[in-house]
Amino acid sequence: MNIILLLAAYLLGSIPFAIVSSRLFGLADPREYGSGNPGATNVLRSGNKGAALLTLIGDCAKGWLAVWAAFALGFGPAVAALAGLAAFLGHVFSLLLRGKGGKGVATALGVLAGINGWIALTALLVWIGVAAITRYSSAAALAAAAVAPLAGIVLLDDPIAIGVLLAIAAILAWRHAENIRRLRNGTEGRIGGKKT
Repeated sequence: MNIILLLAAYLLGSIPFAIVSSRLFGLADPREYGSGNPGATNVLRSGNKGAALLTLIGDCAKGWLAVWAAFALGFGPAVAALAGLAAFLGHVFSLLLRGKGGKGVATALGVLAGINGWIALTALLVWIGVAAITRYSSAAALAAAAVAPLAGIVLLDDPIAIGVLLAIAAILAWRHAENIRRLRNGTEGRIGGKKT
């Protein structure tokens, strides 16, 4: 049952809402402009806020749903956290996109919300604060990723759940390696910037 749950969570995470919403709104494939990332921030570069919002909600919801479903089926916190990690990995390494998915920020937030709402709120507030100050989504994501495991250490009793938060933070940092390089070079695109 654990394997079935984790596989289902991975498949759920593989749904690329950036591409789904772009097609619904008649937009170009988000992999073909801006950062090339199939995520909400890049969809926003199309200028269509509705498509970006739908992407954000969809990506966040699938992370939350994986954790919620595990709890609803009677699994404990450790397995529920692993289900969230599976959904996150599904987004980052999407089966439907041949292993090339998004960076996972919104899905990670959904996973955090499923595991512990206070951790999700802490990460979200850090993201909003850094984004408001810098207007760099990547810098905000990296800051939120760093804070989440620290909040988990304070608020969670389950070592596996804390390990999941650490794994998500590490993968987010790895997926943002190119963004880190552009931030250092001053060439990173800002939130709301148009597609190129």
